[in-house]
Amino acid sequence: MTIFEPHNMPFAAALLVMVLLAIVQAIGLADALGGDADVDLDADGKDGLAAGPLDGLFSLLGIGRVPYTIWLAVYLLLFAAIGVSGQALAESLTGGPLHALLASVLAGGAALPVTGALVRPLGAILPQDETTAVSTASLVGRRATITDGVARAASPARARVRDAHGHAHYVMVEPHEASAELHAGDDVLLVRREGDLFYATALAERRLSPTE
Repeated sequence: MTIFEPHNMPFAAALLVMVLLAIVQAIGLADALGGDADVDLDADGKDGLAAGPLDGLFSLLGIGRVPYTIWLAVYLLLFAAIGVSGQALAESLTGGPLHALLASVLAGGAALPVTGALVRPLGAILPQDETTAVSTASLVGRRATITDGVARAASPARARVRDAHGHAHYVMVEPHEASAELHAGDDVLLVRREGDLFYATALAERRLSPTE
């Protein structure tokens, strides 16, 4: 049995994607593309874990413990390894492999907890200080979203912004124009910073609700 047989094609494809991810990382395209393509799994003060009822699930799976491309590469490798091994076992027991779709579902589910078990300790040893320092200093010019309250002159509101590595940062924001207001949910552009305070402009004209 080889990985290129029809019943193993999902696992061959996964290995191909994993190799492409490794190439992208090696030549630095991931940083050039920034974090906008990453799934927004970051949260307030919990090493990038999503807030809310899914917090425990993401923690178990290791999502947010390492950069998303690394998590995905580990998952794809395990998915392929478990899938090919499972097909070999099925063939030895029953005389034939499982249908590719069924094997993919089983391997995909099995690879999730194993990925979490591997990336959690990996995230603990990966260097974090340099990424945080660089990204925090480079938040000016990036897009952010107001998460709480209304930002007015001399009355900042909280906003979430992702750095070039896809990690979320929560900053306090005031409008760049003294007469402007930035409401929760508004997308803004961070245009300058004074100490820990950022100043932003709205990316689109805010639509007023009938009650406003």
